[in-house]
Amino acid sequence: MLEVSIFIILSLFMLGGAIAIITNKQTVFSVFGFLIVMIGFGGMFALLDNRFLALAQIMVSVGAVVVLSMLAVLSVNAKEKNLPNEPNRYKWIIFSSALVLPFTYLIYKTLSSVAKEFTQNSFTSKDIGNELFNSWVLPFEIVSILLLTAMIGAIVIARKENT
Repeated sequence: MLEVSIFIILSLFMLGGAIAIITNKQTVFSVFGFLIVMIGFGGMFALLDNRFLALAQIMVSVGAVVVLSMLAVLSVNAKEKNLPNEPNRYKWIIFSSALVLPFTYLIYKTLSSVAKEFTQNSFTSKDIGNELFNSWVLPFEIVSILLLTAMIGAIVIARKENT
């Protein structure tokens, strides 16, 4: 019963952070919503009794990704007058959510079968680290370069032309 209560609290925590990401007009507050979601993910891993992933989530996502996002947002210095006027914002949010819903269901079904496999086999953090740094180094580096390029591109696009 206690685990279910903690799960519900963490879920509401993460849902509130996700709504804050989408609905805040100031991007700094959206980054704070992102921070709340990432802390909630770390709590979920801790609830699953996986201390390594919980610590990795907190150190990597909160310590690196959120701080880098905050630096990018603060360097852009977006002001209210420079933000786009979006009168149909909530309609697009609902439409996009409905569009993503089937994919979410497919991911849920896939991850449910993977979870059964994980419960049958026992993995240690050493096994995960060996697998990540032996078989998944190139995809990991490609994703990191892609994210860095996207962040630099966002800064270049968001800069004012006369500065």
